[in-house]
Amino acid sequence: MDFQATIDADGRIEPRDAMPDGYRKTLIRQIAQHAHSEIIGMQPEGNWISRAPSLRRKAILMAKVQDEAGHGLYLYAAAETLGVDRADLLDMLHSGRQKYSSIFNYPTLTWADIGAIGWLVDGAAIVNQVPLCRCSYGPYARAMVRVCKEESFHQRQGFEILYTLCNGTPGQKAMAQDALNRWWWPSLMMFGPPDTASTHSEQSMAWGIKRHSNDELRQRFVDMTVPQADVLGLRVPDDGLVHQDGRYRFTEPDYTELYDVVKGNGPCNQQRLSHRVKAHEDGAWVREAAAAYAAKKEARAA
Repeated sequence: MDFQATIDADGRIEPRDAMPDGYRKTLIRQIAQHAHSEIIGMQPEGNWISRAPSLRRKAILMAKVQDEAGHGLYLYAAAETLGVDRADLLDMLHSGRQKYSSIFNYPTLTWADIGAIGWLVDGAAIVNQVPLCRCSYGPYARAMVRVCKEESFHQRQGFEILYTLCNGTPGQKAMAQDALNRWWWPSLMMFGPPDTASTHSEQSMAWGIKRHSNDELRQRFVDMTVPQADVLGLRVPDDGLVHQDGRYRFTEPDYTELYDVVKGNGPCNQQRLSHRVKAHEDGAWVREAAAAYAAKKEARAA
């Protein structure tokens, strides 16, 4: 079965199957951006491991950050099935030629921010990524099955942090509300620009890479999250929010901020990338040692 027939039949494209160059390039761009986001996303939470309020919280946060590293590994491996080299992808990240999610360019100012990231950011990731389990490219779809299961744990962990704060002292609840106020709009921007300004969504949907448009996913996220905020006793910072015809009508975020952050002008863009480059350079000896060990083992076997 040829490429278009497979897509029309809602089938799966595998690495050795024939595929258009545009399909391959779109997948490489999307999977690489996804992988970069996972490893950059370790930073804002890793910053709080040493400051977690209890040993239990520390252990849970360490496990979560470790999961994100694993997600990056799965996704880089999926990208490599398309004929790209992981080292080249990392070089493009470090040089700014490939992007990662804008959400990770915002600072984590309080412990409540860790809860907001789990609840809102990972919640948005779940809305974005569950449909990718049905992506037309097999390796990407299969990687997303495990990623989504672990993201569900992350979302519950974040909600539980905020639930605890909201049922604590007035100061703790105020801290939770402040975190929601700061993370709500960046979370809405995670779904990308509106459909009228999106340059990739229509073709990605035609190829079965994406299953829903940016605006559809954003609406799903709002409908899912606002009732959860009610359970927490927190107010979503949107004066235009109204429940109508079974859905929540909401104010669109300021997309000029999204474009500005993507261009590298967010609060933490330079810090995130410089930390990532330094970590990569500091870890060079580990990669060299592993390569030398593998070569020595191969030589012995020969």
